[in-house]
Amino acid sequence: MPDPIVQVFGTPDSQATRAAQRFFKERRLEIHFVDVRRKPLAPAELRRFVDRLGARAVADEESKAWRDAGFAYLRMDDTELTERLQADQRLLKLPLVRVGNGVAAGKDEAAWTTLLTSVQFR
Repeated sequence: MPDPIVQVFGTPDSQATRAAQRFFKERRLEIHFVDVRRKPLAPAELRRFVDRLGARAVADEESKAWRDAGFAYLRMDDTELTERLQADQRLLKLPLVRVGNGVAAGKDEAAWTTLLTSVQFR
């Protein structure tokens, strides 16, 4: 069985994105990197992450963009939050990683390891 292809959505200047790329390269896996500033996530791709992780897990509530938008004081349901994430992708918790049908958000090596083990043993 060929190695799974890993998709990493992020920005080249993000330390967490570089950590994800390094993590998968060290395991000699093929990485498909998508710079979200040049090519924003398609609505269906964002929906995949939100459906599996929840909108709050995909949103970077610690980011400057989140604070500047004043979202800390708003109550939003997942649908409304997803719409705002699609409209302004600076609010996303990067990197977003997809391996097969598994997804992870943010710098989370434990989740990345789980993604790899779940794909390899299917």
